[in-house]
Amino acid sequence: MSAGTPPQRQSARAALAGWFGTTIEFYDFSVYGLAASLLFPKVFFPAADPVVGTLISLSSFGVGYVARPFGALLFGHLGDRMGRKSILVTTLMLMGVATTAIGLLPSYGQIGLAAPVLLVVLRIVQGISLGGETSGAVLLTVEHAEKERRGFFGGILNTGTAVGTILANVMFLFVAQLPDSALLSWGWRIPFLVSVLLVVAGLVIRLGLRESPEFADVKGAGSVHKLPLVDVLRKCGGTVVIVTLATVGAGIMITVTSVYVLTYGKTALHLSTSKMLGALLPGLLVVVIAAPLYGKLADRIGPRTVFTATAASMVVLPFVWFPLLNTGNPGLMLLGFALLFAGYAGNYAMFPVFFSEAFPVSLRFSGMAIGFTLGTIGGNAFAPAISASLLESTGTWVSIAVYMAAASAVSLVAGLVIREARSAQPDGLRQESGAPAA
Repeated sequence: MSAGTPPQRQSARAALAGWFGTTIEFYDFSVYGLAASLLFPKVFFPAADPVVGTLISLSSFGVGYVARPFGALLFGHLGDRMGRKSILVTTLMLMGVATTAIGLLPSYGQIGLAAPVLLVVLRIVQGISLGGETSGAVLLTVEHAEKERRGFFGGILNTGTAVGTILANVMFLFVAQLPDSALLSWGWRIPFLVSVLLVVAGLVIRLGLRESPEFADVKGAGSVHKLPLVDVLRKCGGTVVIVTLATVGAGIMITVTSVYVLTYGKTALHLSTSKMLGALLPGLLVVVIAAPLYGKLADRIGPRTVFTATAASMVVLPFVWFPLLNTGNPGLMLLGFALLFAGYAGNYAMFPVFFSEAFPVSLRFSGMAIGFTLGTIGGNAFAPAISASLLESTGTWVSIAVYMAAASAVSLVAGLVIREARSAQPDGLRQESGAPAA
C-alpha cells in the first residue's frame, strides 16, 4: 500500500492524535480565558475600578492570539520543511510547560508587578504554541485520511475544541465551589496543573504515529521548498487573506459564547457562574455531536456548501441567542446555546478540509497556519474585551450581536470565493522552481 493511501488503522490513529492534541491545547487556552474573565482581575490585575481590572485581564487573554502569528510563521515554515509529526510533538510540550508554569506563578500580592509580567510572557508562549498546533493537527489528520472521508475526520478533529472547552469549564465549575479565599489563593491553580497529565497522554499517542503520507510523498519527490514561508506569501498570498477572513465569524462566535459570556452573565444578568456554565456546557455538546455529522454531509455535498450555509445561519443566530440568554431561564438559556452552536459546529467543522485544500501540499502548513492564525486575531483575540466595551458604551446586547453577525457575514463572503482561489492555483505551486510536482 502506497504512502498516499494509508490503512484505516493509521488514519484512525492520526485522527485520535490530532483530536487529543487539539483537546489539550484548547483546554489549556480556555482555562486561561476563564481565569482571565473570572479570577485574574483580582489575582494579577487589581485595580481601583473593577471594570478596568476586568478589561486589562481580558486583554491579556488577547495577547495569546497576537502571539499566534509568530508560532504560525515559525512552525508553519518548519512543518513544511521537516514534516508534521515532529512539530506537533514540540508544540504540545511547549503548551504544557507554559500552562503548568502559569499554575505555579506567585500572585500580584506576593511579588508585585513581576506577577502580571510573567503571566503575559507565559500567555505569549501559549499563543506561539497554538499558532503551530492547530494547523499541524489539521494536516496530520486530513493528510492521513482517504479523500472521501476527510470531511468526517476533520469534523471529528474539531470536536476537540468543544471537548477542551468543556473540560476547562468543568474544572472551573469544580474549583468554583471553594470559598473565595481558597479559590483566589490556590484553588485557581488546579485547572492549570491538571494539564500535565493530559500532555503526557497526548505525547504518548503522537510519538507512535507515522509522518503524513502526503508530506512524505512531497519529500520523496524532492519538492520541499527551501523557503516555504516566503513562497506561500508570494504564490498563495490571496488565498491566505481569504482564509483569514473566513475564520473570523466562528472565532468571534466561540470566544464570546465561551469566554465573555461568563462576564456578561455576572455583570449584566447578575447570574452566578455555576448557572451560566449549567447552560453553556450542555450546549457545547451540540458541537461534539454535530461536527462529525456535518463532516459526513460535506463528504457528500462538498465543504463549501456546508461552510457558507452555516456562516449564513450565524449572521442571524446572535439575535436569537441573546434574548433567550437574557431570560435567565435555564431551559431557554440552554436552547439559545444549542441553536447558536448548531450553526457554529457546521462552520468550524469545515475548517480542516475546506482550508487545507486551498493550498498545495508543499506549502500547506505555512498557508494554513498563517491564514488561520491571522483570522483568530481578527476574530478571537479581543472579542471578550470588545464585547465588554460595546456593552459598557451602548448599554445593550444588540451592539454585541451586531458585532458577531457582521463577522459572520465577512466569513460568508470569504467562503463564497475560496473555491475560485483554490481552483485558480496552477500545478506549479506544488514545487520549488524546477522541482517535480508531488
